[in-house]
Amino acid sequence: MQIRIDVISVIPGFFESTLNKGLLGIARKKMYAEIHVHNLHDYGLGKYKQVDDTPFGGGAGMVIRPEPVFACIEKLLAERLYDAVIFMTPDGRMFDQSTANRLSRLKNLIILCGHYKAVDERIRKKLVTMELSVGDIVLSGGEIPALLLMDAVVRLIPGVLGDSESALTDSFQTGMLDCEYYTRPADFRGMRVPDVLLSGHHKKIEEWKNRNALERTAKRRPELLDKGIIEELKKK
Repeated sequence: MQIRIDVISVIPGFFESTLNKGLLGIARKKMYAEIHVHNLHDYGLGKYKQVDDTPFGGGAGMVIRPEPVFACIEKLLAERLYDAVIFMTPDGRMFDQSTANRLSRLKNLIILCGHYKAVDERIRKKLVTMELSVGDIVLSGGEIPALLLMDAVVRLIPGVLGDSESALTDSFQTGMLDCEYYTRPADFRGMRVPDVLLSGHHKKIEEWKNRNALERTAKRRPELLDKGIIEELKKK
């Protein structure tokens, strides 16, 4: 086992299908990843296992109470050492490839999925060690962002992908987008694959890939590049 991830959610059934199929399912079967989903309602209060309440000071929406979250996370922390307790939230630091790379080298992670209007701020101040966002958008909960994070992280673990080099050449690994890709047939409805890719000349192919990746990045995500590089591309 390479990495263990414990996910805390109010709707644990959300993960059932995805975690047993695709890349995450393969990683679990091969024992490269151990993923456990914890139902926050198991730690809820009273007869109805309450996990939320109205916010002090008024306002719309419900807030996740601290007691269930503290009980669940403290139980996990008592069982093993965790490298990070991650809270998925729109106001967190943007999750990017470099963060995924760093997390893939860790052993034990907790991911707390928010829900309702918010979580009690004391949870964030006392328990959470890393707050991550997947974009400037509000979702109904942190479950989709948690899946995104797990997929991005687990695929980087050596052995998970059939081609270990594939993950290292993905977009953003070099600070740029990836180049264009083509496969058979070489001519499809009059649309031909660039001749250089059929040449067998490895050096020229590598030069084309680098150039293509640079041009695609300048066109699609110019903020990733130095302004000087973009100006040079415009001259050519």
